[in-house]
Formats: sequence, C-alpha cells, structure tokens
Amino acid sequence: MTERFTSLILNSKVYTENQLHQLALNKLSVKSLKAWKKILYQFILEWISDNPSVKIKTSGSTGTPKWIDIPKEKMIKSALITGEFFNLQKGDKTLLCLPIDFIAGKMMVVRAFILGLNLIPVEPSGNPLKNIDDEFDFAAMTPMQVYNIFNEINGIKKLNRIKNLIIGGGELNFSLKQKIRKLNNNTYHTYGMTETITHVALKKLSGPDTDNYFKALKGIWFEKDKRGCLVIIAPHLSDKKIITNDLIDLKNDKEFEFTGRYDNVINSGGIKISPEKIEQKLEPFINQRFFIAGIPDERLGEKAVLIIEGTKSSLSDFEEIILKSGLSKYEIPKQIFYVDCFSETENGKIIREETLSKAILKQFY
Repeated sequence: MTERFTSLILNSKVYTENQLHQLALNKLSVKSLKAWKKILYQFILEWISDNPSVKIKTSGSTGTPKWIDIPKEKMIKSALITGEFFNLQKGDKTLLCLPIDFIAGKMMVVRAFILGLNLIPVEPSGNPLKNIDDEFDFAAMTPMQVYNIFNEINGIKKLNRIKNLIIGGGELNFSLKQKIRKLNNNTYHTYGMTETITHVALKKLSGPDTDNYFKALKGIWFEKDKRGCLVIIAPHLSDKKIITNDLIDLKNDKEFEFTGRYDNVINSGGIKISPEKIEQKLEPFINQRFFIAGIPDERLGEKAVLIIEGTKSSLSDFEEIILKSGLSKYEIPKQIFYVDCFSETENGKIIREETLSKAILKQFY
C-alpha cells in the first residue's frame, strides 16, 4: 500500500496503529469475548498487518463458498469512491451492524480506516437498532434488518436518523420498497459482490427522486454480453472485465436494471422464463417469502413452480392472485410447494436449489 491507513476512530476514541494492535490483542485474550467482537478484532489485526491482501469468504448464494485474496490497495480505492459519492467526512458517525465475516462488513471497517470515520460496531442481529436511538451519517444493512426495523414502533423515526443508508445482500420485495420510499433520508439499494469489493452501482430508493436503474459509481462502466448478462469494467478493481451471470436491461454504459440470474432461467417448452420477473409480478399479492424455480417436466422439459415459506393455509386464493398479477400463460406456476423454513447462507441469502430440494422431498413425507 502506498499509504497504510492504520489509525482508527472506534466508538469515538482515536487509536494509533500501536494502540489498536494492543487493544485487539487485549480483547482477543479474553475467553468470554463474543464471537462477533473476536472477528472484528481479528480483522483489525489483519488490516494493520504488513500483508498486502485480505482473505475474504464469498457468500455462497450462487455456488460453494470460497476464500479469495483481495489486495488492500483495491479495498482502499473502493472505500475512497464510496466516500466521495456520499461526501463522507472525517469523524462522521458510522454504524457497523453487518457480520464482519463477509466483504460488506469488512468494507465498513475499511471505510472507517480510510476516511477517518467514527466506527460504532454493534452485534449483528435481525434488528440492529432495537436498543439504539442515535443519529448516524452512514450505515449498511440487509433487507431483513430494514424490514424488522420498520416493524418496530419507532422504526421509521430510527431509520430517518441515518443520513445515508445502503441496503445490500439480497433483493427487496414490493412491500419493503414502498415503505422505504416514504423515508426522508438517503437510502440506496446496492449492486455488487465479493469480487467487486461490495457495490459498484447504487439505486436511490427513498424520497421523490427514486431511481429506476442502478447507476455506476465513479470510474465504473457497464456492458452486456451475448447472453444478456452484465459485464463490469472497473480498472481500479480488475485489469480484466468482470463477467457476471446477472441478466440486465442496459440503459447506457453507466446504468442498468437487474432482471434475473442466467443460472435461474427456466426453459419451458422452448420459452425462456425469468423467475425474477414472475416474482416481481407476484410480490404485491403474496405476504410470505417465496421464489420461482424450474423443475423437470416430461412434456415441457422444465416447468415453473412456486415455493412458499409457510403452510398451505397461508396462501389466499391462488387463481385470484394469478388474475391480479398479470402473469402470461407461460409464466403461471404449474405447481406450488410449501416448506417450513428456507435454507439460507450465513449472511441471510436464500439458497434456492437446496430449498427447492427440501420442498420437493416434503411431499413424500
């Protein structure tokens, strides 16, 4: 690294590199230290070490989780771009409520190091603001965390006390988007992955000036390949183009809309169906978590099915839902499966294939 960035403001107290090193060692020597704090202090030691890269585990939502090495220099550049977009200043209060095992949580720590932010770490939970009533300049959360906060009595008030809030790690359903739109802060949905060192594009969700497309951050451009999938050009992250399996509607080289995963496309009787498009149409009418998947069919090759988290009695009149949703005859799910609980990755993303297998097996028991 050209500059080491090894001092940190933690819970409003400034620590030099030596002080941080000693603090982390002292904390890690405590046998009763909570697991999330242990991971935080281990990462602090990793960041201030002479090692030029950081080991990071991918989420495993689209494949087997794996460990990859990411150069600290690239993480620094990513942090600077985010800081510039949100105009983050030294001393700005930043809430860390994501698991530090993964890139999103690690980058919150890195941004504090690089931008001089006042990092306030709390235990990652489904409702990180449950016992917090403070104002923050910046925070990152998952859709589930935001959903749970909204269901709290003073949830809207608490979210509005976060000046800049980014939400990532999964799709947002129709109901949650409608709630976020009423906030008077700056709330954004992020697009990114471990390989892009968190977000490379943002979509404004709150207030009257919401975005229809994800917009690239500074120094990033987009293309679409022959499959219709997003290709990311980000020289500060990679010398090569980053090819994804995300199907997109490309507006221009700086804006796109996510339409689905190439891996998830269902070929039903020669008609290619996007599960994500069907889900978008059904979202306003199904209150439980659900998703669309394809399973083998003798006549069609594959058929679309609906998997719902819950019991059979939890879904209202399906025929009425189909009429209201405006699904085409090709998009209508041919079968409904119910499963008690969706399978998830460590950071809360639904594992579709595993959940589908679980739902199908349930029929026979």
